[in-house]
Amino acid sequence: MRRVLLVEPAHRGRFPPLGLMKLSTYHKRRGEQVSFVRGCDPQLASQRWDRVYVSSLFTYTWAVTVRTIQYYMRCVEEPSQTVVGGVLATLMGDELREATGVRIVRGLLDTPGELDRGDHTCIDTLMPDYGLLDEVDFDYDPSDAYITYATRGCPNHCDFCAVNQLEPEFVEYVPIRPQVKRVNRVFGPRQHLVLLDNNVLASSALERIIGDIEDLGFHRGAKFDGRIRKVDFNQGLDLRRFDARAASLLSRIAIKPIRLAFDWLSLKKQFRERVAIAVDHGLTTISTYVLYNYRDTPADFYQRLRIGVELGRQHGIQLSSFPMKYVPLDAKDRSYVGPHWNRRLLRGVQCILLATRGMVGTKLDFFEAAFGATPEEFIEIAMMPDDYIIFRRDNADNGAAEWRKDYRRLTANQLETFTEIIGPNRRLDPAIFGRRMTKRVRRLLEHYPVRSDGR
Repeated sequence: MRRVLLVEPAHRGRFPPLGLMKLSTYHKRRGEQVSFVRGCDPQLASQRWDRVYVSSLFTYTWAVTVRTIQYYMRCVEEPSQTVVGGVLATLMGDELREATGVRIVRGLLDTPGELDRGDHTCIDTLMPDYGLLDEVDFDYDPSDAYITYATRGCPNHCDFCAVNQLEPEFVEYVPIRPQVKRVNRVFGPRQHLVLLDNNVLASSALERIIGDIEDLGFHRGAKFDGRIRKVDFNQGLDLRRFDARAASLLSRIAIKPIRLAFDWLSLKKQFRERVAIAVDHGLTTISTYVLYNYRDTPADFYQRLRIGVELGRQHGIQLSSFPMKYVPLDAKDRSYVGPHWNRRLLRGVQCILLATRGMVGTKLDFFEAAFGATPEEFIEIAMMPDDYIIFRRDNADNGAAEWRKDYRRLTANQLETFTEIIGPNRRLDPAIFGRRMTKRVRRLLEHYPVRSDGR
C-alpha cells in the first residue's frame, strides 16, 4: 500500500485545491494511504512517502512553489516521485522541471494511465474528496459548496488569459447532476453550487445546463435547511454573450452574484446595456472584474470603476467592482509594470484598495474619497506616499495637505521630473537628493521614506 502526500503551498489563495481533492479520491479508491498538508510541515517532511503531489497556482507564486517542492523532495527516493501540476506547472513546466527535477503534469488529468500505467481512471472526472479539507487548520472559501464544471475550456483566445493552455478543448456540456448526486451520497448535501466554467455562455447547451441546475434544487429562491442557496459562475460570464436570452435563462436559477468583466473602456456602451438587461431580468447583484495594468491607462481604469459606481446608483442595485492587476503568464512575481503605469501608481492602487477591502461599491461619496472625483485626482492620490493614502484622515491636515498643495503647483516640467524620480520607487535612494531639481520637487520628495542601505 503506497503512502501518498498531497501538498498545497502556503500561498494567499483561499480557494479549495480541487486537483488535490480529486487525486485524494483516486488514491483512496486504490486503497492507498493519503495525507494532506498546506505549507511546510517538518513532521510530515521527516517521513518517507511513495509519492508526493504539489499543486501550483499562478506563475507569480513561483518562489513559494519551488520552496515547497524542494522542502518535500527529500521525502521520496527520487525526484520523479514528486509530481507537480496546476497552472504554474502547465505554463512554465520546462523551467520548473529544470529548477527542481520533478515530474510535471500539464493541463488536465483527463487521460487514463497518465499517473499509473494500466490504470483506466480519468482523474479529472472524479468526485473531489471534500473531507480532505478537514485535515488542515485553514479556512477555505467557499466552505460549503459543490465545486464543479458544466463546460470546459473557452472558444475565445484572449492573449492575457491562460485558459487555452490549461483547457485547450472547448467542451460545451459536462453533466453535473451525477457529480452532485455522488457528493450527496458520500459527504451529504451542500448549501451552494460553484461552477468554474470559463465561458458557459458560449455553450450551445446553456438551456440544458440551466435545467440541470434547477433539477438539483438550485432554482431561483431555492432554500436548503432554511437558508437561501446560491449559484456562482465563479470565473465570470462573457459580457459580449450576455444578452436577453442568457439573462432570461440565468434568472431561473439562484445565481448570485452575476459576474461580468469590464476589461476595456471601449466596451462601456455594451457594459451599460448588459447591466440594464440584467436588472430587467431581476439580476440585481452584480460583481465586475476590472483588469488594469495591461494596455489601459490609469485614467481608463478610473473611468471604468466610476461607470460601475454610477450604474449601481442609477439602477439602485448592488454593483461591486473588483480591480484585477494584470501579470504576464510567465511572470515569477507580481512586479510587472504595464506600459502606461509605474510602480508608484500601482502601489497607490494597492493602498487605496486596503481601505476599500479590495472592492469598489456604489457609494459615490466613498468612491470619490478613495479614488478621487476625476481621473486627474485619482492619479494625484495614487502618487501620494503610502501613509497619506492608507491613513488619509489622520494625515489630512498635516503632511498630506502640504504634499497636495505642492503637487498641484507643479509645472509640466516639474511634474515630469517628479514622476521620473518617484514613479519607479517606493523608497528613495538618498543619493537622489544630490540631483539638481527645483525646491518644489525636492519638498515633495521629502515626504517619501528613504532607503537606509542606499540601494
